Parts: sequence; structure tokens; C-alpha cells
Amino acid sequence: MTLARVSPEDLVLIGRVVRPHGIDGRLKITSYAESAETFLNSKALHVKASSGRIEEVRVLSVRPHKRCFLLSLEGVQSLEEAEQYRGAEIYTSKDSLSRTGGEYFWYELIGLKVYSAAGVFIGEIKQILPTGSNDIFVVGEGKEEILIPATHDVVKQIDLENKRMIISELEGLLDLNEA
Repeated sequence: MTLARVSPEDLVLIGRVVRPHGIDGRLKITSYAESAETFLNSKALHVKASSGRIEEVRVLSVRPHKRCFLLSLEGVQSLEEAEQYRGAEIYTSKDSLSRTGGEYFWYELIGLKVYSAAGVFIGEIKQILPTGSNDIFVVGEGKEEILIPATHDVVKQIDLENKRMIISELEGLLDLNEA
């Protein structure tokens, strides 16, 4: 393992170490990525310890385990060595991520300005909530927040270059403060 010389702006958070798993150095991780392939396809992962120190690591294997993944890293072969990663954040470089048409990464969407199809400013995407069927955008202006479903029926256009999202005006979606 080596200390990473990478800019934090070039990294994307893809998981967090929960704890060691077993005595052979495996790590139980919570993944923010859709599949284990994200970990395997990365040239290298970057692990950020609670101290803030970032080191580059190589993945030996990753496999699903209940609602988590079990990750084996090069050079981590014991419970004691794995323990130093407890609570660490796992990053990959943005350029190692791949996508299919029409897909966007959360880091690209956070901060987009959201407008109705009529051009009314609604707010900025502050957060994205994963759910079982589709993600939910938390869009806010000041203390007001609206939950917008991330579906094709609602999201009409995403313009990353101009940092804008256009949503349709489905009945009831933007009815604020009405009871």
C-alpha cells in the first residue's frame, strides 16, 4: 500500500468499511456502487482512514455477503491488519467509472439547479436518497425541501454542462404548503 498522491476532486466515494470479517484480512463493506464490478474494475482504490490519511490499495477479490460485500486487499492478510481500516471510506477515481447511455453519477447531479418545464426555479439538488424502486432527489431552496422521484416521467432533461435539470409538472408534485 502506498500513500495516494491524488486530488480529492478526482475521487468518488463508493463504499465504507464496516469492520474486519474473519481472521484472514477480509473487510466487510457497505457499497454505494451498484455492483462488485465497480471495485474490481478500478485500477486502484483509495482508502481514507479516520485520520484523513489516504492510501492507494489493490483489490484481490470482492463478493456479495448478505447486504454488504466482502473485500480482500493486497497486503491485508490478518484480522489485525484489517482492523486499521474499520470505518474507512473507499474511493475510486472518476475516470475508472463506466456508464451506459442515460446514466448519471450522483456526484454529477448533486448541486444541479432544478427548474419546472415552465422555467420556474424550484431549488438545487442537495441530496439523493436511494430507495427500492427509484432514487429520490432532495431539492431545496433555503429551508424548504421537495422530494422529487428520479423517474423518466418526472425528469425531462439533465444538462450537466449548464448544471440544470428540467422536471415535468405532474399534478401534486410541486403543491407546496397545501393541505
